[in-house]
Amino acid sequence: MAASENMTFLDLITPEAVKVVSGASSKKRVLQLLSELAASAYGMNAEAVLEALMEREALGPTGVGHGVALPHARLAGLNEVRGAFVLLEKPIEFEAVDRQPVDLVFALFAPEDTGVDHLKALALVSRSLRSETLCTKLRSNHDAMTLHTILTEPHSQAA
Repeated sequence: MAASENMTFLDLITPEAVKVVSGASSKKRVLQLLSELAASAYGMNAEAVLEALMEREALGPTGVGHGVALPHARLAGLNEVRGAFVLLEKPIEFEAVDRQPVDLVFALFAPEDTGVDHLKALALVSRSLRSETLCTKLRSNHDAMTLHTILTEPHSQAA
């Protein structure tokens, strides 16, 4: 994907990278699941993804509040920004800024040498998941295809 002014969720995530998870009991387990999801959906190396996500978490937790976490990592061998999303049926502790447990986790994976695309993707996901309406819709659906549809439909970007 060329650098675009109007990056959307359709540019970031495929239906195969969306999952509803019932048995995750820790942040590390969620990061493992996201790594496995990235591997199966995009052919990434699950160990490398997990290592990169863990390194990023060590710099500071990526729980942004209101039950949302946005783990992200830069990876060698990737040529575009990709995303993976999990809905946790049972919220878990994620060291979020508001100390609330997390149940919506959107991970972003970017090429090692990416410039603004990584930041644009992070801004898009962060802005979108600040929407109470969107989060409520996501939380009330437990079907991966429906979740992908909700994520990729045009959102009213309330600034």
